[in-house]
Amino acid sequence: MKKILLFMLIFAPFALSAQQLSKASRKLSLAEYAISNFYVDKVDEDKLVEDAIVALLEKLDPHSSYTSVEETKEFNEPLLGNFDGIGIQFQIIKDTLFVIQAVPGGPSEKVGIMPGDKIIEVNDTIIAGVKMKQTDIMKRLRGTKGTVANVKVKRNNKQDLISFKIVRDKIPINSLDAAYMADPTVGYIKINRFGANTHEEFVEAVKKLQKEGMKSLIVDLQGNGGGFLNAAIDMVDEFIGKDKLIVYTEGTNQKREEAYSTDKGLLKDIPVVFMIDEGSASASEIMTGAIQDWDRGVLVGRRSFGKGLVQRPIPLPDGSMIRLTVARYYTPSGRSIQKPYGEGTKKYYEDLLNRFKGGELMHADSIHFPDSLKTKTLVEKRTVYGGGGIMPDVFVPIDTTKYSDYHRNLVYNGIMNQFVATYVDKHRAELTKKYKDISSFEKNFQVSPEMLQSLVNMANDEKIKFNEEQYNQSKDMIALQLKALTARDLFDTAGYFRIINASDDSYKKALEIIKNPTLYNKYLKTDTTH
Repeated sequence: MKKILLFMLIFAPFALSAQQLSKASRKLSLAEYAISNFYVDKVDEDKLVEDAIVALLEKLDPHSSYTSVEETKEFNEPLLGNFDGIGIQFQIIKDTLFVIQAVPGGPSEKVGIMPGDKIIEVNDTIIAGVKMKQTDIMKRLRGTKGTVANVKVKRNNKQDLISFKIVRDKIPINSLDAAYMADPTVGYIKINRFGANTHEEFVEAVKKLQKEGMKSLIVDLQGNGGGFLNAAIDMVDEFIGKDKLIVYTEGTNQKREEAYSTDKGLLKDIPVVFMIDEGSASASEIMTGAIQDWDRGVLVGRRSFGKGLVQRPIPLPDGSMIRLTVARYYTPSGRSIQKPYGEGTKKYYEDLLNRFKGGELMHADSIHFPDSLKTKTLVEKRTVYGGGGIMPDVFVPIDTTKYSDYHRNLVYNGIMNQFVATYVDKHRAELTKKYKDISSFEKNFQVSPEMLQSLVNMANDEKIKFNEEQYNQSKDMIALQLKALTARDLFDTAGYFRIINASDDSYKKALEIIKNPTLYNKYLKTDTTH
């Protein structure tokens, strides 16, 4: 009885201060207070609260989430468009950091860091050959603008390490992987995310391509998982005329908010094809949903992911953050494209695997939408569907015939990257002398039988068993990927996509459609495949 009385006396001030909270909130607060003050063993109160928040959010939907202070910083960097660091693109191969490219104009390029360099030490700490985690390596390379990273580099076959003093600076994170002319009049732009600088990068790329003769455009959103809502709105605004609804959001506790286009679009009149797949989500679906609803362009590929929930970041006092789903977004025709999530997060994310097993990625007729989700586009009155992603106007099946377990083992174990990094490091001088630009490389470079055999030998050394039948099945794809990776290491990421797109059936279909006005207009008047 005395213990109960003591418990009530201690709780009294806390309970009074919580009177303004709801009954459920008071209950939760009192429970946490009781555990932290009366539990038999000492508890980590911060972790206890974090675990409780995570558990609460898991009961809501698959996209409401909690991130710690460090996770919040890492999460925001790609979307905010920059971070402080030394400015290199790199990969870890056999416990060694290989520089793929120094960011143009960045701190590393300014002091002379070159592609192929191996960073051995950072501020007197050896990072090569010590099995250091990639996250720990990145922490040593990154740092506040103005601070110094003293690095030692192994270059080519030089015996001694080369020392560099690199002053860290703001490093841009690009949203565009590639922007080039696919043919004399067709531009191609690959967007990997929708961040704070995406629209600005996109406009800059468009103006550059227009100067090179662009009359029509392919926009590649395959694998683009989304990002900022406003970035998608600004992007759509470049394609459609004035005062057209782009997207609206609405939730139980959030009134309807609408976004409309302006008259400033650079691309209101040119033909455009968008490439999407099962990895295209969120902002990618906002963009392509609006394009499709206004019959503004042709969508090519496979059904998109199906994320139609809007998260609002709620910063917490210690720098951590809750990303809480506050609304659903809807395309201009009123489609909600959020796929069902009532059976739990695990089943939600197994959806893509189930699409593969069910044959959807290979056969359009495996996809079924209920009539209740049917709606019409706003100009041509084509039938489109909501309730689970954006269905493209032209379905392109995934080609599984060129892939094999042997090929997957080469990729997943990093053998392809390892081989190319070693090959380019050894032959960089002769390659750069022979191929002055990506065009000459694309036209003339061939992966030799000797290169392929060296790759197989390297795989054998790494205990990846050779399978002749599977190797022959994937040989052409392996050779193309080696060429694309070599282009990336010699030139840039855009060089990689110029080469690898030769094997992308969606890209080939997009190019076929955009170059044929009759075919293009036909698809803009035809119901989506379902």
